Amino acid sequence: DFLPHDENLNSQPFMRWRERFLYCIAGINRGAAATGEVKGSYLNMTAGNNDEMITRGEFAKELGSVIVMTDLVIGYTAIQTAAIWARANHMILHLHRAGNSTYARQKNHGINFRVICKWMRMAGVDHIHAGTVVGELEGDPLMIQGLYDTLLKTKLSIDLPKGIFFDMDWASLRKCLPVASGGIHCGQMPQLLNCLGEDVVLQFGGGTI
Repeated sequence: DFLPHDENLNSQPFMRWRERFLYCIAGINRGAAATGEVKGSYLNMTAGNNDEMITRGEFAKELGSVIVMTDLVIGYTAIQTAAIWARANHMILHLHRAGNSTYARQKNHGINFRVICKWMRMAGVDHIHAGTVVGELEGDPLMIQGLYDTLLKTKLSIDLPKGIFFDMDWASLRKCLPVASGGIHCGQMPQLLNCLGEDVVLQFGGGTI
């Protein structure tokens, strides 16, 4: 079981990042000890500059975390910097899509989220919020399946109903695991797995009941 930090958690006066990391790891250790199960949390290393971001990642690793996260809003150079650091330090990097709607939801202007999926896969992100079909990030099922195919397949073929307009061979480039998160609950698992397949991380939050 893993619990993500939410998007845009930086280091507000009421929740400084170092104390937040310590509280999270303490809770993780208590939960693991009580249940005998693996527990974890995506510690958000988002910061105002690359050096501070890496400092936070190093602290998360020092505490024993195996996964960290960043937000899309930190920018592509910072995302790729985080991905390179995570790979070198054997950490999983989760990317929250916070900020994408400012340019990905316009029908006649902006960047389709499918393009962002391609960029993040090339940048080396391990998993990314990619839509749910149901819940907060609901969308056309075929369009969402197209996003998942873009992240997971080694070769894409033209599939217009899914929004894939070009053939694309990813060769040996690493896959990026899609994450279904946002307003979904455990009762929707059959529907989600039927539509999205089994190569997906399902995140069920406390605010969905």
